[in-house]
Amino acid sequence: MAFPLSSSITLSFTPSTPKHHSFSTHFGFRFSQARNQENARPFQLKVQCKASKDDFVKDRSQYRNIPTSFNLSTLINGKMKLESVIAAMLIVAQVTSPLPLAGWNFWSILPANAVLYSPETKLPRTGELALRKAIPANTNMKAIQASLEDLSYLLRIPQRKPYGTMEGNVKKALKIAVDGKDSILASIPADLREKGSALYSSLIDGKGGLEALLKCIKDQDPDRVSVGLASSLDTVAELELLQAPGLSFLLPEQYLKYPRLTGRAVVELTLEKGDGSSFTPEVGGEPKKTATVQVVLDGYSAPLTTGNFAKLVTDGAYDGTKLSCINQAIISENDTGKNGYSVPLEIMPSGQFEPLYKTTLSVQDGELPVLPLSVYGAVAMAHSDVSEEYSSPYQFFFYLYDKRNSGLGGISFDEGQFSVFGYTTVGREILPQIRTGDVIKSAKVVEGQDRLVLPNES
Repeated sequence: MAFPLSSSITLSFTPSTPKHHSFSTHFGFRFSQARNQENARPFQLKVQCKASKDDFVKDRSQYRNIPTSFNLSTLINGKMKLESVIAAMLIVAQVTSPLPLAGWNFWSILPANAVLYSPETKLPRTGELALRKAIPANTNMKAIQASLEDLSYLLRIPQRKPYGTMEGNVKKALKIAVDGKDSILASIPADLREKGSALYSSLIDGKGGLEALLKCIKDQDPDRVSVGLASSLDTVAELELLQAPGLSFLLPEQYLKYPRLTGRAVVELTLEKGDGSSFTPEVGGEPKKTATVQVVLDGYSAPLTTGNFAKLVTDGAYDGTKLSCINQAIISENDTGKNGYSVPLEIMPSGQFEPLYKTTLSVQDGELPVLPLSVYGAVAMAHSDVSEEYSSPYQFFFYLYDKRNSGLGGISFDEGQFSVFGYTTVGREILPQIRTGDVIKSAKVVEGQDRLVLPNES
């Protein structure tokens, strides 16, 4: 690790309470690039405190020299990161010459840091996971789901995996399922209860159920655990969808004039190259002139936005629409001649039971949406040209999430600013092949058409 022959670092701190004055701490140090420890020169650490008012430090010119010997070879060998060196300097300065830091709260991390830069942020990383979490189901089913979802994170741990913790999670989920059987089945409409009972039995002791998952964990086979977990979560999602036949909240009266989707729907887009070339399959297969992409629309979290989009698809509004690639997005052309509705910005915050309208979320204050933008293949409406309180009546985009262009917590810097209404679940591998000028040949609703409620035209 190379260091310059001389370096200077200035750190500024702002106290957490208004009554304390700010100060700056200046470190000046020089390194000599010695070839061995014996020739390495020590360096001087100089700490200077400057107050914003005279009553804080009487003599602003006071310096305290603290002779400190650090061998450059230690740093070069990578034994200590530069940040650790600076931290050590602060500790030495505070111990040898205490600074007036009483009342300071160095641990009061801003919410922005806690959310944007926390590596522990557990946002859904796939469209399937985001859609599963968005289903408004029975509390017992949600508890089972949460316990199982944790296994996905535990499976990512390299080397020795915490199979004991995994076993505990599955046993917890199994106990909730067994003890809450009556509640789970009672939450399913009567005409769907027979199907629900079959799914419940499959979840408990079916081939891909919880009992089978426990056996895979006891055998400590991570591949089988991963397959068994996916199967159990799919069954959980099917049961939850049976428990949520419609919206779990009432729409504000002023929004009943908009089309709305009261559940899930699937839209299939057929794409073709604008220059006549072909799409290349991800693995094997022959290149094709057209490619298919499927998007699951989530009316549970964004009923107005999905309703408008589904109606446009049904009317054939997107047939022949050209696409453009802009930064991390594939956006449709903005054809103002289409008969779409100017729907208000619609975002459901995590932990809430109904969407917010005409307002964005403050990620810096810890607000995160149920349908995050920070997922590759997320589908959202562009903003209206007139006001950012409204979505575009027609223009939508695919978001090509890239962690390299996000905060350290993996959250997009545009999170909470757009009406996300669905995710690409089939054909994600096609998205990076799309270029400006490619065309949506056709779009159609292939599932959930019966959940689209149109306003009374009269």
